[in-house]
Amino acid sequence: QVQLVESGGGLVQAGGSLRLSCAASGHTFSNYAMGWFRRAPGKEREFVASISRSGYGTAYADSVKGRFTISRDNAKNILSLQMNWLNAEDTAVYYCAARSGSSAARTEYEYDSWGQGTQVTVSS
Repeated sequence: QVQLVESGGGLVQAGGSLRLSCAASGHTFSNYAMGWFRRAPGKEREFVASISRSGYGTAYADSVKGRFTISRDNAKNILSLQMNWLNAEDTAVYYCAARSGSSAARTEYEYDSWGQGTQVTVSS
């Protein structure tokens, strides 16, 4: 099992940016495909973005395409999510997740390990 810890959340103004990080430890980071999910107030947890083991394959939810960028540094065991042009709909707790597969999966049920989440709040 891989241990995941998110960081970088906070309060930002609409139109602003944040960069989230997920530090992995315990097992070989490069063996896992990774993903970001979020849970907004009153809603179920939803897919945001994911990345393959190698980092060459990515997937994004339609709501964040063109605004968010997922990346990974396998040498440093860090997953990142650069979030630009944030709006109120992006307000949520963001979770980092890992799966033993290789592809950039979109469903939370395909992931095995989860971080504790980090709060992102966007004010208008």
